[in-house]
Amino acid sequence: MNLHEYQGKEMLASFGVAIQRGRVAQTAEEAVTAAKELTETTGTGWHVIKAQIHAGGRGKGGGVRLAKNLDEVKTIAGEIIGMQLITPQTPPAGKPVHQVLVAEDVYYPGETETSEFYVSVLLNRSTGRNMIMYSTEGGMDIETVAEETPHLIFTEEIDPAVGIQGFQARKVAFNLGLSGNAFKEMTKFITSLYTAYVESDSSLFEINPVLKTSDNRILAVDAKVTLDANALFRHKDLAALRDKREENPIEVEAGEVGLNYVDLDGNVGCMVNGAGLAMATMDLIKQAGGSPANFLDVGGTADAARVETAFRIILKDPAVEAILVNIFGGIVRCDRVAQGIVDAYKNMGDAINVPIIVRLQGTNADIAKELIDGSGLNVLSATAFQEAADKVQEAIA
Repeated sequence: MNLHEYQGKEMLASFGVAIQRGRVAQTAEEAVTAAKELTETTGTGWHVIKAQIHAGGRGKGGGVRLAKNLDEVKTIAGEIIGMQLITPQTPPAGKPVHQVLVAEDVYYPGETETSEFYVSVLLNRSTGRNMIMYSTEGGMDIETVAEETPHLIFTEEIDPAVGIQGFQARKVAFNLGLSGNAFKEMTKFITSLYTAYVESDSSLFEINPVLKTSDNRILAVDAKVTLDANALFRHKDLAALRDKREENPIEVEAGEVGLNYVDLDGNVGCMVNGAGLAMATMDLIKQAGGSPANFLDVGGTADAARVETAFRIILKDPAVEAILVNIFGGIVRCDRVAQGIVDAYKNMGDAINVPIIVRLQGTNADIAKELIDGSGLNVLSATAFQEAADKVQEAIA
């Protein structure tokens, strides 16, 4: 689960990570109030207005701008709130901005002795250890740094059973070229950041940039935080931060009815039971010349109501030209699945406007095929993988 920048910063601050202070605002008027409160706290009259969406590259699309007075705060916030922000990480149509973060300007006017760093914490799956990835090239896309100057990316692996050690935090600060108070501040920053990562059960922290100010403070100027959804039952407070407006509405709807659905960009809908079978089914579709439009796992229950719900969700995607149902009847009998498909089809009527290919294997598969073939509906049955692939190919030709 992704957090907004302001939510990620608040969480980091609770673990002692130094952050760029700010206030969130839903309207231009609230942005002015937030700026006034920050001025009283920080003493600076300049503020950064940041669009709050779940995507990077906001500055490239005009979603991060500097305001030098309250009038500019109101004008800029009014322009950003409600805009359709397009960045390299958004869909082509962009994302609507519902709120902004009014943050203190930590790049002091006239000061040049600042440095930007990149720091992230994530799991290295190949070693099973947590990893701090960092670079002196903050403020840039890390992919660009990796491609053009890979020698400027450092990593420090941490045994999760032991935790981060003092020498490791100091090594990070040293490799970033810091000394004096900035060295001490970075050591503390890295230690607190790693603690926050572990204690919050996160899967990714990405701070880009981490700023060394001209007075040698170390601050998180941005914060991309991704929480492990499987661990949210331990963090009710963090689960409450979910912003469904930032998620695919079809995926949200599917999740609310207990379906595991992932939206893709193909033309053949998939309905399966089991993640492994889902992956094999998507390969099957590709081999047939199509492209999977989704990943949908109905789980161990495939009665008429659940199948109908799954069909309706798949058909919300206008790009779907056919639906492939590929279910192994182990826990659930194939004939019950087949009857569920027939009943769902009849209930939906004209709502189903694409051919459906059904491959059922397992308990009572022969009875299931007879039910499908004798239904008189635009449902094609298949037994073998290749047969299903051929029928998918015919349907989308």
